Amino acid sequence: MRAVRRRWRPGARAGRCCRLGGGQLAGLRAALDGGPAAWGWGEDQRWTLARATTLIGRLFHVRYTLRGTSYLLHRLGYTPQVPVHRAAERDEAKIAAWRAVTWGRVGCTARSHIGHSR
Repeated sequence: MRAVRRRWRPGARAGRCCRLGGGQLAGLRAALDGGPAAWGWGEDQRWTLARATTLIGRLFHVRYTLRGTSYLLHRLGYTPQVPVHRAAERDEAKIAAWRAVTWGRVGCTARSHIGHSR
């Protein structure tokens, strides 16, 4: 096999060109902003790379790898996020009251014993 060498030109972009045009990128952004439930994923409200890849295929009939989707989303300004897992039964008012009363007492007690471990 023969190696193909390309000459670097100032201002030339490295890598492959994006397979989606400007209008398609705007459409993808709007579709992602609509949330996964709008596209049939009702189990949870998280975009995964697999879901975003499937969405791109559905909308534009273009195939991307998961890595390619990751690069594309990053270029659009999306970043990986870790979802916050909280109990559905969580009561914010009770938590605030506990922090104000109980944690205040525990904090004062712990601070008064610092340095007096003997």
